[in-house]
Amino acid sequence: MKKWFVSFAATVTLSFMCFSPVQAEEEKLQVAKHSAKKTEVETKELPISVARFAFDSGYEFVYPDAVRGIYVTSHSAGGERFERLLNLLDTTELNSMVIDIKDDHGYLTYIPEEGSPFMDIAKPYIGDPEAMMKTLEEKEVYPIGRIVVFKDSVLAEKRPDLSFTENGQVWKNGRGEAFVNPFLKEVWDYNVNIAIEAAKMGFQEIQFDYVRYPEGFEKRDTTLQYSFGEYESDDPDNVKKRVDSVTDFVAYAKEKLEPYNVQVSVDIFGYTATLPEAPGIGQNFTRISEHVDVISSMIYPSHWTSYFGVAKPDLEPYKIIAEYAKFENAKLDELEDRPVSRPWIQDFTASWLGSGNYIQYGKKEIEDQVRALNENGIDEFLLWNAGNNYTEGVDFTPLND
Repeated sequence: MKKWFVSFAATVTLSFMCFSPVQAEEEKLQVAKHSAKKTEVETKELPISVARFAFDSGYEFVYPDAVRGIYVTSHSAGGERFERLLNLLDTTELNSMVIDIKDDHGYLTYIPEEGSPFMDIAKPYIGDPEAMMKTLEEKEVYPIGRIVVFKDSVLAEKRPDLSFTENGQVWKNGRGEAFVNPFLKEVWDYNVNIAIEAAKMGFQEIQFDYVRYPEGFEKRDTTLQYSFGEYESDDPDNVKKRVDSVTDFVAYAKEKLEPYNVQVSVDIFGYTATLPEAPGIGQNFTRISEHVDVISSMIYPSHWTSYFGVAKPDLEPYKIIAEYAKFENAKLDELEDRPVSRPWIQDFTASWLGSGNYIQYGKKEIEDQVRALNENGIDEFLLWNAGNNYTEGVDFTPLND
């Protein structure tokens, strides 16, 4: 049975009273007497001081005992698969959905209100966002809006000046994906404004993904053409500039979203926690963790090379996750204000690793990953399957229940 922590908000209204003088009738008095005024006391309410802006979406969601969630594409959220995914949550200890709001291409996944500046990037993948949110509310599903930030082919093609170019053309990686430039505040505001719209829709948390430069950027940072924006300086240390810009974006987004009463989370490569900082992509685990409510390391066993003494991590899901959890705990314990750890774990089979390097992932492998987290004090997690085909029959009951 799902447990919930219900938070209550109390509103205190202060009424201030004032005294207002009223003219009394003047009395004609004898010579040598002074004029006198009689004063009546009349009470009036002053207008209450304008409170600091705090947005209320009108929905009532509660943060669960621990977020145990799944990734949901916009096609799934707006299609027939949505009911199947809701049933998965109804019949297990899963309780949350991470839903694409700005997808991996850069499209907004629903049609916004008329006059929205994002109408030209909107796709009707989620046909009725309001109905979707009402269903999530009724089903007590904690909603997290996923926004893919700096991987954005749509904006890059529309505004090459906000991207990275090579020989006059927008640069793309080996998968044909373009990125926009994290140095530029215009790019920050573009994504933060989409996040604000998601908060207004009722999402209780905004999850930023691809908060980084392209992989291997350190090999091309001096050959591609792009602006350093406000980070232009004589300092030749481009690694520091990249780390500063990514960290500053996260801090900026968190500040701008504060009035909307949403949690802020960031997806980050798992290996970044094991390094002082990732030089190419600009991610510093500790510095990003200082500015978020939730840190979601992507620790799929298939995505590790030989690490933590595990030669073939995909073959040993429990061991690789347990070893990472110990390392991350120590890293987060160094922080004064520690965010919630909510890693992404694997519900897919990584056959591309080749024979002998992968195993078929199913009930046992998923339960092993969850157990490894729980045994190390990490109660929250998210399941990733790109096609949203999640393994059935998995026992997600928390370890201590």
